[in-house]
Amino acid sequence: MSNPERPQVMGVSMPTGTDPQSVRQRLEAMEMLLERSFRIPGVNYPIGLDAIVGLVPVLGDIVTTAMGAYLVWEARNLGLPKWKLWRMGANVAFDTAIGIVPVVGDAADLLFRSNTRNLRIVKKHLDRHHPETRVIEG
Repeated sequence: MSNPERPQVMGVSMPTGTDPQSVRQRLEAMEMLLERSFRIPGVNYPIGLDAIVGLVPVLGDIVTTAMGAYLVWEARNLGLPKWKLWRMGANVAFDTAIGIVPVVGDAADLLFRSNTRNLRIVKKHLDRHHPETRVIEG
């Protein structure tokens, strides 16, 4: 039974609140979608929409930059310090700059995971300032 206040995204109930726990769940889901939602058959290497959509020239880079910027926007709403926001923005900008280069950029998307790096920055902040949001992963 689904809750109308928690929309479903890819079969996962997504919180819509602005509390740190809801934001953490949304950011973890977004990072999973962008960086690790599929596996390359044969080599079992995780890839996500960032690498797949990035194959589309220009439009793919615009879309993946916007999705990466969403993580920075959510971090700003959480009250992360400006230097952390700048670092997250630099990760997105570097990913975008390298992604513009044909072929090389597509390969770099598999190796440089700006959204994973940015999620790590947000998680460290939440673990320190909102420890109740921690989830023990098993």
